[in-house]
Amino acid sequence: MLIFLICIGVLLLAYKFYSPFVERQAGIDPNAKTPQARFEDGVDYVPVHPAKAFLIQFLNIAGVGPIFGPILGALYGPIALVWIVLGNILGGAVHDYFSGVMSIKEDGKSLPEIAGHYFNIYFKAAMLIFTAMLLFFVGVVFIMSPAGLLSNLDYFKDTIFANNTFWVLVILAYYFFATLLPIDKIITKLYPFFGALMIVMTTSIAVALLIHAPQLPEFGDVFAYFNHSHYNNDLLEPNPDGLPVWPLLFVTITCGAISGFHSTQAPIMARCLTNEKYVRPVYYGAMVAEGIVACVWATAGIAAFPGGYVELKAILAQGGPGMVVNQVATTYLGVIGGIMAVIAVAVFPITSGDTAFRSLRLTIIDAFKIPQSMTNRLLVAVPVLIIAYFMTKIDFTLIWRYFAFSNMLLSTSVLWLATKYLFDRGAFHWIVSLPAIIGTCVTLSYILTAGIGLGFPQEMSQPAGIVVGVVCLIALIIAHNKRKVTPAA
Repeated sequence: MLIFLICIGVLLLAYKFYSPFVERQAGIDPNAKTPQARFEDGVDYVPVHPAKAFLIQFLNIAGVGPIFGPILGALYGPIALVWIVLGNILGGAVHDYFSGVMSIKEDGKSLPEIAGHYFNIYFKAAMLIFTAMLLFFVGVVFIMSPAGLLSNLDYFKDTIFANNTFWVLVILAYYFFATLLPIDKIITKLYPFFGALMIVMTTSIAVALLIHAPQLPEFGDVFAYFNHSHYNNDLLEPNPDGLPVWPLLFVTITCGAISGFHSTQAPIMARCLTNEKYVRPVYYGAMVAEGIVACVWATAGIAAFPGGYVELKAILAQGGPGMVVNQVATTYLGVIGGIMAVIAVAVFPITSGDTAFRSLRLTIIDAFKIPQSMTNRLLVAVPVLIIAYFMTKIDFTLIWRYFAFSNMLLSTSVLWLATKYLFDRGAFHWIVSLPAIIGTCVTLSYILTAGIGLGFPQEMSQPAGIVVGVVCLIALIIAHNKRKVTPAA
């Protein structure tokens, strides 16, 4: 458990010492009027207490992402924990923070509008497509996964509640109201409670793991997969199937490390914060909290099963990450754990799905300058939800693959957007530009290799991604040096 405890400690230290440095680059002004104060409309621009804003942002970005992804990532062994921590500190936290900064500085606008301001109409159009595609896929995924779970519960066997379509329609009906109603009618009332529940569940599982978990691999075996060596216990051998860590681990674990979906949620709270000084605890803080959740569940995937990799893989093949959550929670926490497990895999994704569709509505309204009347909100929301219903008839794994790619692509785009923001300010841009280069390498390597992409062999795609990253770095150094000698700098 030493690796796990070190990871949690490093995440907390990063918030304490690194996040203030990041904040100093952003140009935060506690005396500036926020979008909420300037545009309060009783619908989206509504004042929210910073503690509530943190819990809402945490739940918006979390859902089951930092649970399911790390459980799947546990198949790679303890290296999953290393990626979560490094990805969170160097990529995800600054990505989420600058998403919030740029939105609150730009009247709470959505990403495509911000992209148009800092680059041009073409980049704005690309960001609009990527953002809308990701939000739509997230919404559809978070209809299908909870509906599938609820319809298969033993409690509902041989009843109408065992019908998957029934739950799809129920979830869509909830999304309809949550998308249209003012934010203080549902989201600010329910989400702080569910966010707190996520924290309680995570803490309980972490304590249980520290007390009850079986013997874990030795510390020195963390990087064993690099030379294809094995643990002394063959059942604990990491990744014996030879899954390529680059780039698959980076795609498997996104929430908790870095996720483009988080940036789409930034405008929701950016329109509700009453002071710019709350951006760091709300956005950076929520991402660190999600990283801790991801570490807990990655550790659970590695540690909670005496059969190690073999047992974990068998459970995933039988019932997916949801079954792992259920087994871990019920084994360590009993009846209460079972209730928490159902909430985790059913309610939490719904709370991300509804804000995904809400963000999609805001993105479309911002892009086409549509007035915020109830009629216009209906004209945007209803067609989107109808199309989403028919999309639930498509194979889930296909939807998930497109979601994974668009998620990775958007996070990289946002990091480049943040690079431009800091370039224009004359600030230390390397905190976002270096992660942007790494994201570019991973994104290119993935789309060259993946079945939904070009399907090239790994021997070709991996070096291609690295070469493009080196080219980006050289171009960035040249641009940096030019900026240093200009009078404006």
